[in-house]
Amino acid sequence: MAPPPDDCLARNEWICGAYLSTRSEILSDAVVQHLQLTAVSVALGLALALPLAIAARRWRWAAGPVLGVTTLLYTIPALAMFSLLLPVYGLSAALVVAGLVLYSLTLLVRNILAGLRAVPEETRQAARGLGYGPVRLLLAVELPLAVPAAMAGLRIATVSAVSLVTIGAIVGHGGLGNLIYSGMNTYFKAQVLTASVLCVVIAVAADLLLLGAQRLLTPWTRGQAV
Repeated sequence: MAPPPDDCLARNEWICGAYLSTRSEILSDAVVQHLQLTAVSVALGLALALPLAIAARRWRWAAGPVLGVTTLLYTIPALAMFSLLLPVYGLSAALVVAGLVLYSLTLLVRNILAGLRAVPEETRQAARGLGYGPVRLLLAVELPLAVPAAMAGLRIATVSAVSLVTIGAIVGHGGLGNLIYSGMNTYFKAQVLTASVLCVVIAVAADLLLLGAQRLLTPWTRGQAV
């Protein structure tokens, strides 16, 4: 029987330093794409969720439809969602971004709305007594006080997006998911494990960064559990 090869790539081991050194450019490109898809999706989701939550808070009749539709979107399986969006966006990165934006709305709208609703009425009345109009009241009082709840939703939405980006591999725009998908097809252990670990690292790093941003934006909550 021939002795086992010395190269961990040839032995197809799960942990292989040679994979990192020989595929560093491929890994870096996949990480960059993963970060871009996640950041754009969450940013667009937040841009859509904020006015929806404000509208649901301002007009009570709008809360039911807004929450109902965003919840319904979240229940659609990812493959079905991409199939529904395919005629509009084609096999492009925009398809992945659009799907992730729709998924993020449930978490973001609910948490922003919960934060706005949690602002004490006496605080609003005091601001109005000081001459605050509706816009100034929203920007200077309600939104700052809603930051803890909103950031909690943003953190969950971001971590979820990091995970869901990998599904974009079915259309060739999945960041690290592309490596996981191709590695599974060829049973390339080192590639599957490395890409999976990097996804976890990105998710944890993003959550910690957002937690730090939350603490900076809400100094009055630093002594409380997050």
